[in-house]
Amino acid sequence: MDMDRIVPEGEPPVESGFPAKERSNREKVHVIACGAIAREILAVCRQHGLDHIDLNCLPAIWHAYPQKIVPGLEKAVAEARENGFEKIFFAYADCGTGGDIDRLCEREGIARIEGPHCYSFFAGNEAFADRADEDLFSFFLTDFLARQFEAFVIEPLGLDRHPELKALYFGNYRKLVYLSQEEDEALQEKARAAAAYLGLDYEYRFTGYGDLTQALRSA
Repeated sequence: MDMDRIVPEGEPPVESGFPAKERSNREKVHVIACGAIAREILAVCRQHGLDHIDLNCLPAIWHAYPQKIVPGLEKAVAEARENGFEKIFFAYADCGTGGDIDRLCEREGIARIEGPHCYSFFAGNEAFADRADEDLFSFFLTDFLARQFEAFVIEPLGLDRHPELKALYFGNYRKLVYLSQEEDEALQEKARAAAAYLGLDYEYRFTGYGDLTQALRSA
């Protein structure tokens, strides 16, 4: 039902001044997210009834090329505002941008998920920081990276073409820590296989969605 057209009998309809699509967009929160956490964002929205969130995902592969993130965010913000969105939230941590996302947030008046990267906010930023010494020589996987280990780790690093580089990239690591958002035995097998491929010890930690949940509920 269009509330703008509910008027007292005998009076002409009152126009809001905004097209219908723009009016609805003005009432939503436009979340611009890393595609690597799209599945988790949708799960949180379903679990908590966050149907006011409008999700726009940027390429997940930028996880491996962080210099592309801020220019992509700038373009996405401009497009969102052209489409009438007033409330915008970045579902990104710093993600290897060296503070560039925070500088964009300052310029545009937009908030983001707190934390240095998705490993931290999935684990819970405080809990992740508490284990910093223990995890100093750890390589992390999330559900997404367990699923996409070849496409997002092996291929970008060229290990499929030059397996001798494995020791160069991973020689200082001691263990692979799988931070799991969903308890899925098939993904655990993939993570174990990744650890074996890299020659690292394997550790499994179920995190759930960590700080992502509250960040989206507060957006």
